[in-house]
Amino acid sequence: MAEPKAKLQPRIIGRYELHAEIASGGMATVHLGRIVSDAGFSRVVAIKRLHPHLARDPTFAAMFIDEARLASHIQHPNVVSTLDVVATEGELFVVMDYVRGMSLWKLIHVTVGKRGFVPLDVASTIGVGVLDGLHAAHEARNQDGLPLGIVHRDISPQNVLVGVDGVPRVIDFGVAEAAGRQQSTHDGKLKGKLGYMPPEQFEGRPADRRGDIYSASVVLWEVLTGQRLFEGQTEAETFRKILVGPPEPPSTYAPPETKALDDIIMRGLARDPADRFATARDMALAIERASTPAPTRRVGEWVAAMAGDTLDERNPPIVEAELQRGSHV
Repeated sequence: MAEPKAKLQPRIIGRYELHAEIASGGMATVHLGRIVSDAGFSRVVAIKRLHPHLARDPTFAAMFIDEARLASHIQHPNVVSTLDVVATEGELFVVMDYVRGMSLWKLIHVTVGKRGFVPLDVASTIGVGVLDGLHAAHEARNQDGLPLGIVHRDISPQNVLVGVDGVPRVIDFGVAEAAGRQQSTHDGKLKGKLGYMPPEQFEGRPADRRGDIYSASVVLWEVLTGQRLFEGQTEAETFRKILVGPPEPPSTYAPPETKALDDIIMRGLARDPADRFATARDMALAIERASTPAPTRRVGEWVAAMAGDTLDERNPPIVEAELQRGSHV
């Protein structure tokens, strides 16, 4: 009989334990972590760790800290909270709320794999939550009460988490535009994911909140239809699809009841920013008037039904222990 594998000991960084990696990207990895204290307090968190070779680069290190500083000003249930920044042993870590759930991108793919559609009431709740989170970002102010002018610029299904608590949350302000941002994003490069960028961004016009409204409308179109709205075999073909001709309304590809949101989504997808909703809150209110969003309890049940097995399989001992203790995760 094989010997059982030795349990890996967590790395201690300040008052946090760093546990298993749960996600990885070009700039950072995300780990499960836990706040620990001598008084016995414990809470599971997510800890974003800048890749060590980037942490040694002053430009990347400053960008990483700047993102955390910016996100810390946004206090809203539909935005993942930034709790702390830790610099130790030449590395940088950002501590955030841990969300037990899945990215909207994965949830759409699971739904399509089951040959189904996201229910309209669930889609409405997700859309309203994303828009409410964006509105909170757009309206955020600094400690002196001055508007920060935050524009996310990278809204996509990958940057929305939906928890088993039924709450959708916006994440990743890495390429956000904001007044007074220490690391400027005006370098001539396109920011964000191509299929979700508003047309004006290709023209180099200044970013404003209406660009995020456009991106959120693309996301909601895809939630309802289970298809990509703008996707080509090449980047040039994707550009063409975005810039040439209006898209068809979602009900063209989705169940008939989705027609209730057609006009709202098509307004959000208007080529001219002036023809879109003035604020994300205005669009959220329009969705609430046109449909009946599901209560978060029902959304949570839907997330569990779509992704429950996967979530259970990837739940490491640290999460199981905290769930059994009854702590909030």
